[in-house]
Amino acid sequence: MPRRSRTSVAALAAVLALLAPGCTGIASGVRGTPGAAGLRDPYFPKLGNGGYDVGHYGLTLAYDPASGRLDGTAEITARATQDLSAFNLDLAGLTVRGATVDGAPAAYNRAGNELTLRPREELPAGTEFRATVTYSGVPEPITDADGSEEGWLRTPDGAVAVGEPTGSMSWFPGNHHPSDKASYDLVLTLPARVEGLSNGVRTARRTEPDGRVTTVWHTAEPMASYLATVAIGRYETGTATALGAVPVLTAVERPAAAGSAALRKEIPVILARQVKRFGPYPFSAAGAVVTGNESLDYALETQTRPLFPAGSFDRTTFVHEQAHQWFGDSVTPKSWRDIWLNEGFATYAEWLYGEEYEHVPARTRFERAFAQDANWAFPPAAPPAAENLFDPPVYQRGAMVLHKLRETVGDRVFDEILRGWPAKYRHANAGTDDFTAYAESVAGRDLDALWDVWLYGDGKPGKP
Repeated sequence: MPRRSRTSVAALAAVLALLAPGCTGIASGVRGTPGAAGLRDPYFPKLGNGGYDVGHYGLTLAYDPASGRLDGTAEITARATQDLSAFNLDLAGLTVRGATVDGAPAAYNRAGNELTLRPREELPAGTEFRATVTYSGVPEPITDADGSEEGWLRTPDGAVAVGEPTGSMSWFPGNHHPSDKASYDLVLTLPARVEGLSNGVRTARRTEPDGRVTTVWHTAEPMASYLATVAIGRYETGTATALGAVPVLTAVERPAAAGSAALRKEIPVILARQVKRFGPYPFSAAGAVVTGNESLDYALETQTRPLFPAGSFDRTTFVHEQAHQWFGDSVTPKSWRDIWLNEGFATYAEWLYGEEYEHVPARTRFERAFAQDANWAFPPAAPPAAENLFDPPVYQRGAMVLHKLRETVGDRVFDEILRGWPAKYRHANAGTDDFTAYAESVAGRDLDALWDVWLYGDGKPGKP
C-alpha cells in the first residue's frame, strides 16, 4: 500500500469528522463561544450575562452574625441559549472556593464582579446544565450611583439583604438582570438566638446537632434576583391567612413590635382590596418583614414579603409595596429603563387606595404632583442616568401618566387595563412599548398624543 502524505492524512481526518454522528466541531462548523459578560442594560451594561437562561436557584447559606461571615453554595440550573464554551455569573466580593458544571470540576476566574466558569465540556445550545459554586467571606454593601446602600446590610443582630438594582450579587452568584427570572429554594442556617426569613413559603425548620437552626424556603413562581431577600435578627413572627388560602407570614424586630401590630393585622384586608382592583394575587405566599434597626432606611418590594424599616411601615407605604407584587414582581421590567412601570403603578395604587378608603380623589393627588417642579426633571420613561432611576419623575410623573390614561379612556376601560396588564404578563417581563401597545389595544384607539406629552415629553405641559 502506498504511503499517504501528511496532507492526505489530514484530509481524510476532516472527511471522517464530517461523517461522525453528533459531531459539533468541523462537521457542523459551529464551536462553542463564551456567553456575553453583560446584557447591555442602558444603565448597567455589565449586569446580567448572555448565553444561558436560569430556571432555578438552590441557595444554601450559613451566617454568623458575630463575625459577619457567610458560607454559601449556589446550585444554578440553567439552559444554554447558544453553544457555550464558558459563561459568566455576577458576584461582588466574597471568595470562590470551587465550581462544578454537571458535577465535573470547572475552571473559574474573577474579573471585577464577573465570575467566569469554563466547563470541562462545551454546552450545546438547548442543553440544561447545573452549575454549582461554593463561596464564603464577609459580604460588603454595594453603594448605588445615588449614594444609597444595598446588598447584604449587616445589622446589630444579623443582616438584611436588599437587591434593587444590583445588590443581590453581593450575597450569591447569578444572572442578576431582571430579565432572567427563576424559581428559588433557600436553606438558611443560623445561631438559635436569631430568626431567619426569606421569600416564599417556609417548608421546614429543624435544629442541627450543633444547636444551630435551619429553615428552608421555597419560591415557586419566577422571581428576579433583585427581589430575593434574607432577613436575620431577633424577629417575632405571626401567621394569618388571606384570600381563603394564601399563608401570610409577618416578622418584626422586637423594638418595632408594638407600633406595627395593628397594620400587620390589616394585611389580609388590604390584600383583598387590591385583588379587587388588580386581579388575582400572583403568588402563593404573602406577608411583611419590619426591621427595627437603622441599617435599612427604605422599604423594598421583596417578592411575597416586602421589607420595611420600622419608620416606614405605614399604610401608604405598605399599599405601595404590596401593589408591586403585581407591578414589578409578577410583571417585571425588561430593563431598568422600564422602572416607571413598577413605581408609577405602585404610586398610583396609593392614589386609588386614598380615593376609595380615605376619600381623597386621585385627581387631587394628580394636581398636587403636577404642581411640584421636581416631577418634571425628565420623562418617566427616560431617566438620564443610573442615579435617577428612583427620582420623583419615575414615581409621581409615572402615576400622572396613568391618571391621564384613566381620564382619556374612562374608568371602565382603565379598570380593564389595570387588571388585564398584570394578567397578560403574569410572571413575565414587559417593557414600556409593551404597555403602550397593550393600553391602545384595550382602548381601541391610538394614544400617541398622550404618550408624547406625559410619558416621553420634555418639560411641563401648560395645564394639568
